[in-house]
Amino acid sequence: MTPVGESTVALQENKAKGMARVVQWFRPAPHVARRTQQEIAVLYPAYRWRIFEAAFIAYATFYVVRNNLAPVSKPFMDALHYDEVMVGHILSGTAIAYGIGKFVMGYFADRSDARKYVAVGMLLTAVLNFAFGASRNFQAHFCLWTLNGFVQGMGYGPCTRGLSHWYSVKERGAIFGVWNISHNIGGGIAGVLAATCAKHWGWSSAFYVPGMLATVCAFYLFWRMRDTPQSLGLPPVEEFKNDYPPEERESHERELTTRELLFNYILPNKMLWVVAIANIFVYIARYAMVDWGPLYLQKVKGASLSQGGFSTLLIEFSGAAGMLMMGWLSDKIGGRRGRVSVLSMAPLLIVFPAILFTPKGLLWLDLVLFALLGFFVYTPVLFSGVMSLDLTTKKAVGTAAGFVGFFGYLGRVIQAEGLGRIAKYYGWTPALWAVLACTVVGIILLAFTWNVRPRG
Repeated sequence: MTPVGESTVALQENKAKGMARVVQWFRPAPHVARRTQQEIAVLYPAYRWRIFEAAFIAYATFYVVRNNLAPVSKPFMDALHYDEVMVGHILSGTAIAYGIGKFVMGYFADRSDARKYVAVGMLLTAVLNFAFGASRNFQAHFCLWTLNGFVQGMGYGPCTRGLSHWYSVKERGAIFGVWNISHNIGGGIAGVLAATCAKHWGWSSAFYVPGMLATVCAFYLFWRMRDTPQSLGLPPVEEFKNDYPPEERESHERELTTRELLFNYILPNKMLWVVAIANIFVYIARYAMVDWGPLYLQKVKGASLSQGGFSTLLIEFSGAAGMLMMGWLSDKIGGRRGRVSVLSMAPLLIVFPAILFTPKGLLWLDLVLFALLGFFVYTPVLFSGVMSLDLTTKKAVGTAAGFVGFFGYLGRVIQAEGLGRIAKYYGWTPALWAVLACTVVGIILLAFTWNVRPRG
């Protein structure tokens, strides 16, 4: 073998060893010796709060560095001479990449230390925000923001892995309901922060400042977040709370192989497929007024720019209230998330036509209807993730939630492209009727989950 050949082989071996070290570093934290009962009694509640706090801050911050483009799209377009089609391509690329990333990166989250995984994901999205703010080229912006969407998939998986290992089956509805409002808070902060930065320092600062916040958050999460209770010498939460899924009493802590993960828990799971396909239509109903509501109110109902923007705030914050209430309710009725989802989607059959037929000049009524829309539509959004866990196992939660989430973001892309085209060529009345039709399909599909409860 020639020296050149030898050096090539050596280089390949070093790359393989380097990759192996990276994989090894990310692996779930090993179990350590069990602590005493007195230590467990003191430390367990403290760590449960700590994990929840870290997951809440993490997911809110991921939204701050993902939802910061739309609020500054006008100065962004004006400065770089982009048009709506170009910005639409950037946003669509992000949505598609996030849907794929949520599934792919969710799979890796199930096989990684939540602490390391979420911190690295946060640092990567910060770097991409810095690069996006520094770029002045459309191709670069498209690639960077699409890549940001994919990397953002590293957020949901480790957060749900952490929560599912520290909170038991009977607590899921309430705890996930509270945690899920983090994205409402993060989304709200993203808009205000990005707009304020752009106003004072230019559009690039709308990516630099959130990027700096995400960098600080990455180090905070590495310090604050932890993986499983056993990695700290504590018992699994099922033992601590005496709340076992019966069929998993002996095997609930065993890490799954790739084959088991995909071919035992995900792909053959018919009910998971139902939830995933239903999620397409849930996301169409969710994003119809989040993405297009302000423009609809301004063009059709005569609202001002600030009034149109206020509608989004109402949707987000009323959605947070709805998730808190419905999450608690689902726990009270034995974890029947599908049943609560159907009952929450049903009022939208009245809300969408009411928005359509509300006379011009009664903007206060439109805003009330937008608030009702947010209150109800975010419940099935929340439960799409929780039912993913209910239908699988905490060792597959990242993959399952990512699988369902991928279909949801496919729905967002369909909504973004389809609703805009219908409104442009046929008007807003057919567009809202199309959303209503999708809502009906979503309700029918969710009805198949009416009696679904957590496994066991």
